[in-house]
Amino acid sequence: MDAKKKQRLAWTLLFLLFLTVECFIGLFVRDRFVRPYVGDLLVVILLYFLTRIFCPKRPVFLSLWILLFAIFVEVTQIYPLVDLLGIQNHFLRVVMGTSFAWGDLAAYGAGSIVNAFLDWRIWTWNKKKTK
Repeated sequence: MDAKKKQRLAWTLLFLLFLTVECFIGLFVRDRFVRPYVGDLLVVILLYFLTRIFCPKRPVFLSLWILLFAIFVEVTQIYPLVDLLGIQNHFLRVVMGTSFAWGDLAAYGAGSIVNAFLDWRIWTWNKKKTK
């Protein structure tokens, strides 16, 4: 198996692991910290892994783009976009969100810091490996 396929497999496995954790949190956790904040932190990491499956090379500013996407989705929750669009599907309502919260933005920021650190760490590790 070549290096690109190994990388994509690793990103896919990480994505599936984090997706499983997110689903578990969404279905079974009913608290005021893990579900709203840890879940939001993990969702930007999940998006990072999903993107890396299709872009195994180091995408420049990927963490920033994912953060901006998460902020955009959160801002759309200020206006009842899911209601304006008439979305009744429970899964889509959960994915798009139904209420704005400043704490969600902080969680997305924290997740993006984790992504940036992960990206930097992988880059420095690969740089050392190729020397």
